[in-house]
Formats: sequence, structure tokens, C-alpha cells
Amino acid sequence: MNWIDALPWSLLIIGSLTLGLAPFFPEPHLIEKLRMLGNGELKAPLDWFDLFMHGAPPFLLIVKLAATGLRQVA
Repeated sequence: MNWIDALPWSLLIIGSLTLGLAPFFPEPHLIEKLRMLGNGELKAPLDWFDLFMHGAPPFLLIVKLAATGLRQVA
């Protein structure tokens, strides 16, 4: 069992839906920070921290999905 298997699905899904999308209005921080990154506007350390904090749960969920899918194919 590796570290990604130890993370519960429920924690990753709830974290992705809440922290990954918070605040819901006017625009989720993750979407805003990804747009800023694409435009080359992500310069302040706080913006990088926001990108990391809001992006970590969805990133880990994608990693767990990929690991589970690859394990089932092999």
C-alpha cells in the first residue's frame, strides 16, 4: 500500500469540491489562479500559495484516479 492509497476517496472528493472551488462567488480561486498563471500574472507569493492550497485536493484526486485506473489496467 502506498501513500496515495492511504488517502480516503471521501476526503479527496469533499476537499476538491469545497477547498478546490472556494470561494464560489464571484469566481473560484483555483480558476482565477490558473487563469493568472496562463496569463503570466501569477507573481505574488500569496498567489502561489493560493494556487497550491486550492489546487492540492483536485490534484491529489486526479493522481488517485490515475493510479487506480493504471492498477486496474495492469
